[in-house]
Amino acid sequence: MTTATLFIDGAWVPAASGETRTIHCPADGREVAVVSEAGEADALAAIAAARRAFDSRTWADTPAAQRGELLFKVAESLTERKDEFARAEALDTGKRLVEAEIDMDDIIGCFKHFGKLADSNPGRLVDAGDPTVVSKVVYEPVGVCGMITPWNFPLLQAAWKIAPALAAGNSFVLKPAELTPHTAILIMDVLDKLGLPAGVANLVTGAGANAGAPLASHPDVDLVSFTGGLVTGRKIAAAASETVKKVALELGGKNPNVVFADADFDAAVDNALNAGFLDSGLVCSAGSRLIVEESIAERFVDELVRRAENIRMGGPFDEQAETGPLISAEHRDKVTDYVKRGVEEGATLRTGGHWGGEEHKDGYFYAPTVLTDVRRGMSVVVEEAFGPVITVETFTTEEEAITTANDTNYGLAGAVWTSDAGRAHRVSSRLRHGTIWINDYHPYLPQAEWGGFKQSGVGRELGHAGLEEYREAKHIYQNTEPAVSGWFSMPAK
Repeated sequence: MTTATLFIDGAWVPAASGETRTIHCPADGREVAVVSEAGEADALAAIAAARRAFDSRTWADTPAAQRGELLFKVAESLTERKDEFARAEALDTGKRLVEAEIDMDDIIGCFKHFGKLADSNPGRLVDAGDPTVVSKVVYEPVGVCGMITPWNFPLLQAAWKIAPALAAGNSFVLKPAELTPHTAILIMDVLDKLGLPAGVANLVTGAGANAGAPLASHPDVDLVSFTGGLVTGRKIAAAASETVKKVALELGGKNPNVVFADADFDAAVDNALNAGFLDSGLVCSAGSRLIVEESIAERFVDELVRRAENIRMGGPFDEQAETGPLISAEHRDKVTDYVKRGVEEGATLRTGGHWGGEEHKDGYFYAPTVLTDVRRGMSVVVEEAFGPVITVETFTTEEEAITTANDTNYGLAGAVWTSDAGRAHRVSSRLRHGTIWINDYHPYLPQAEWGGFKQSGVGRELGHAGLEEYREAKHIYQNTEPAVSGWFSMPAK
C-alpha cells in the first residue's frame, strides 16, 4: 500500500511530518506494508474536515433511508471484497485466516443491522394536554465523532462505531490501533468509492498519544468512542471532561465462566477452552475466570488441561493451526509477567506458560495456559490477562458462585453452565455483567446491546442503544395560538 494512507477531507494524503510506520505480521515478522504515521497536525486537520462536513449538513440532511441504503452498499462491497479484507486483517493481527473471515461476516451483519435501523425512529409526538400545543421529540446526529479502536478486532470494533455514526448522520475521525491499520484503510476506500461526501469519513493512522489524543480533548469533537484498556480509557474520559463531550467507553473485562456440577460436562469443557483461548485470548469478553463447582473441579480441570495441551499454535495461513500469536513482543512480555506473578503468589501452573517451540521463534506466540490454586484477590484473578490464560476457582454453593463471579471491578460478560433452568435464571439475573450466556460462550448478535457494568465502560454498542449513542434527543414545543401570558403586570403606555 502507498504511504499516503491518511484519508482527510476526501483525499488520500501522507502524514504532515512525512513519517511512516512499517507494519509486521506478528506470526512470523514478515513486512506487511509501510503506512503513514499521523501526528497531532494530521488529527487536527481531520477534525477540521469533519467539522466542516457536519456543519455543511450535506450528510446530516440526507434522508435517513438513504443513509441506511449506503450502509447496505457497504455490506455488499465487503461481501465482494471479503477475501481481500480478511487477508489484510490476518496479516496485521496474525490471527488465523478463518477467524478473520468470520470477523468479516460479523462486520457485514453490523452494517446491515444499522442500515435497517437508520430510518426506524424518526421521533415521537408528546401529549402536552393542550390542543393548541404541538410537542414532539426528534433525534439528531451528535456531530463530529472521534473513534479510537483496538488491535484485536480492528475492523469489527471500527464497524461498531462507523455504522451507527453514519446511520445517524454524523461525521467522524477514525484512529485505529497503529499496529493494525489496513482494514481501516480499506473501509475508507469503500466509503469513498460509494460517494460519501468529502469530510464525513476521515482516517488518521498513528500512535494514540499523537494522533488519538486530540479526538478526546478537542472542542470541535462532540463525542469520543473508545475501545481498549482501562488505563487509557480513564485518560480519555478525563480529557473529554474538559469540554463535557459525550463519551462511550468499552474497557474490557475479567469475565467469569461459572460451571455447576449438573452441566453438560463435555460441552462445558469444550466451551471453557473457547471462552479462554479463542483468538489467543485476545478478546475483551474472554472467559478467563473459570469458576467450577468443587465436586467436579478435579475431573474438569484435568480434561481442560489435557485438551489445552493439544491446541496447535500457528500463523494465519497454517491450516492445522487452532490459535495464533499475540500482537507484539511487548504484549507477550506482559502476559509472561502476568503468569509469573501469579505463580509467585501461589498459583499452580498446570500447562502452558511458555512461548512455544522452535517453529514459533519468529512470532509472538504464547501457549494456552491454565493456572489453578488461585484465590480471590490474587493479581491473576483481579487483573485482565488479555492473553490465553485461564485461572480456576471453585465453589460449593450457588450463593458462593454468584459472589465469586461478581467479585471484580469489571462487568462486561459472563456465563453460567447448568441443566437446571431455575438456577440458570437465578444466577444470570444476579450476575453484574452486560452480557450473560447460559450454556454457551462468546456468541453475540448485532441486534442486541453490547457493553459492560462497573469499570467495563460507559454506554452501549450494537442493538438500538448503539444507534442512540450517536444521536441527541431534542424536544420541540410549538404553541399554535400564541398569546400574552399575563404573568407580569402590564404598565400603562
